[in-house]
Amino acid sequence: MTRAALFDVDGTLADTNHLHVVTWWEAFRQSGHDVPMHAIHRAIGLGSEDLIAHLLGDARDTRQDSAISAAHKTLYATYFDRLPALDSAGTLLRTVAGQGWTVVLVTSASGHELEALRRAIDADEVIARTASSDDVEEGKPAPEPVRHALDLVEVPPERAVLVGDTVWDMKAGSRAGVACVGLLCGGIPADDLRAAGAEAVYADPAELLTRLAQSPLAYEGGP
Repeated sequence: MTRAALFDVDGTLADTNHLHVVTWWEAFRQSGHDVPMHAIHRAIGLGSEDLIAHLLGDARDTRQDSAISAAHKTLYATYFDRLPALDSAGTLLRTVAGQGWTVVLVTSASGHELEALRRAIDADEVIARTASSDDVEEGKPAPEPVRHALDLVEVPPERAVLVGDTVWDMKAGSRAGVACVGLLCGGIPADDLRAAGAEAVYADPAELLTRLAQSPLAYEGGP
């Protein structure tokens, strides 16, 4: 039976979380909202609608939501030609795939943004499928994105591992019944990741690659 290695992208494979923080901050500012960057940082990983609701609350003027989201997309798109992959991200995916795991990206990114991220990671040859924000009604921390990723490759939760960098990733994976690995390169503390469901925590893709044999993604020697 196939095993699935599910990977978040922003902050996990690409060093983009702080670009999102700055562009969301500017998008909010353009609509008259002063949202602290540290609060935005903690919300990165949520889908756009959920992020806006999380930061502005239910009492906000929801008529601004579309303009805020569009401003963020426009601002962030200026970085598409130079999005930086994290060290060893592509090598990690190729190594995991070479050891029998089916690699699936589980991300709130879609469209041209996802294309830019995949170019940065440069491991398309081993990425079997992608579950994006366009595919589900509820994003992380709901389990739907993870369940959809598993459905795409017909793998049960007990045969899957999710690697991510936010509490939203860990909660989504845990709620879907998969083992979760947290990475610190997105800027979220290890204790927060563990409290949200991470079974193991590593600094970044490079450390996970180095310690792969002792991780939940260890090669089992079977199909």
